[in-house]
Amino acid sequence: MGRIKYMNKFFPRILALTCFSIVVLLGSAAFPESSLPLQEMNEFLRNRIEAAGFPPEITVGEEVIYATVMLPIFYEQRAYQLAWNNQSGSLPHTQAFLNALYRAQEEGLVASDYHLSRIETILEKIRQEQANKRAFDYRRLVDLDLLLTDAFLIYGSHLLAGRINPETLYAEWHANRRELDLAKFLQGALDANRAGEALQDLLPLHLDYRRLKQALKHYRDTATKGGWPTITSGPFLKKSDEGERFTALCARLWATGELQEKPPDGWDLFDDNVDLAVRRFQERHGLDVDGIVGPQTLAALNTPVEERIRQIELNLERWRWLPQDLGERYVLVNIANFQSDVVEKDKPVLTMRVIVGKSYRRTPVFSDKITYLVLSPYWHIPHSIATKDILPLIHKDPDYLAKQNIKVFLGWGADSREIDPQGIDWARVSANSFPYRLRQEPGPNNALGQIKFMFPNKFNVYLHDTAARELFTQSARSFSSGCIRIENPIDLAEYLLRDKPGWIREKIITLIEKRVEQTVSLSKPIPVHLLYWTAWSDENGSVHFRKDIYDRDSSLDKALREKSLTGK
Repeated sequence: MGRIKYMNKFFPRILALTCFSIVVLLGSAAFPESSLPLQEMNEFLRNRIEAAGFPPEITVGEEVIYATVMLPIFYEQRAYQLAWNNQSGSLPHTQAFLNALYRAQEEGLVASDYHLSRIETILEKIRQEQANKRAFDYRRLVDLDLLLTDAFLIYGSHLLAGRINPETLYAEWHANRRELDLAKFLQGALDANRAGEALQDLLPLHLDYRRLKQALKHYRDTATKGGWPTITSGPFLKKSDEGERFTALCARLWATGELQEKPPDGWDLFDDNVDLAVRRFQERHGLDVDGIVGPQTLAALNTPVEERIRQIELNLERWRWLPQDLGERYVLVNIANFQSDVVEKDKPVLTMRVIVGKSYRRTPVFSDKITYLVLSPYWHIPHSIATKDILPLIHKDPDYLAKQNIKVFLGWGADSREIDPQGIDWARVSANSFPYRLRQEPGPNNALGQIKFMFPNKFNVYLHDTAARELFTQSARSFSSGCIRIENPIDLAEYLLRDKPGWIREKIITLIEKRVEQTVSLSKPIPVHLLYWTAWSDENGSVHFRKDIYDRDSSLDKALREKSLTGK
């Protein structure tokens, strides 16, 4: 709500400045000029940048210039000519850029983060000097030029790659951020007289990003209308209930469109229409869809609109961390939604539930390419899982390894040899003295199930089947050790191998039933993206929210609020 109040206060200034733009900012021979010729102003700019050292430390009043690498390069490449001003004042593209900057809120960013207040102050002084027919202070024009250039470069970098580098926040996050020579980009925008329009070229092109921007606008509009009511605590609300809490529930569901017909005054019965509306709400929020308002549903209903707005802004930031091209077809796993989609031309063609890592064994975020799959795989049990998870089970049950068809090896490679687990005194084996390697054989109890899908990566994470099929019935599915367990592995295998002659579903099943490990390469690698979305908008305009299972929203929110303007 604070940002909305700010923008309501801010827009009158924007409108006032825009009204003056034609008369004040364009500059003309009819207006007084700088007290210094343009060539000498350019020389002053050069001396100021060169005197700042390397990397330069340039300030304009209390404003710090942050594009310490790009800004000097930009001015050096244009022989230190002013970019936004001449001796008659600001050039037309100044206002075009400012108009674009004022729309930063549409991207979930804040225009005031980009020297806006100081820029407006200088422009107001220029207006006063023009009105009083006084010569401009050339130092003020140089200040304005530096601030505008820095604002463009920093705002452009944030549109291009986000304000925050996720790898500085999360050890398990590898970003594929877009890169561009922004100094060259700015010069090209000025040459083409599109300093404002060019910024649109830096935005993510993905349809989902545009949908989420529209959702941000909608929720901000809802906030300006007062948001939605809070439902007081109490017993579960369900069909046939009535009373004041039910009336508040109807008003809440009407505010976000789940209840598609507004109940008439005095209506206080939880009927089929309200039941369906509650189910719609639960589906949008990843809750158990039962039509009953219990504690989790009530908490989601009572989440303030301001928190939902912030959630959308955080996920817009995450979109800016991604490469521009995800691929014509790709596999996308939304960790927070416990779901995987195969996407072709922006449309999901195969969707299934997944199980992701526990909170202390988080599934990482990165992009790669699936290059092969393995039928009837062995599970080479990681040392950490062997010592932390399996060893305690062996201590409790000496026959655990035999029951799970797990073999024990000593050594690796050619020197590796299988040993009889019955000959080991497991009571003397601890996590700190565990010299063994464990391997689970193919079969119905194998932790990897029948198929694993491989995209070699530094996290040693992949997609695979699972023997624990019952876990897919849970609405929250964070049970794995980091890998992604998928609901319908044969469906995915059939899709990935569809362009390999002869690899039909029946052949895949036949080979699996032999319980012999077999590697099958894909004809063409397919991109896979492990992502973390807690808010998105679907093709019908319905906005979905998910619980922040890894506490990544809160850490990102804190970083964005604490981080001063930066070019990184």
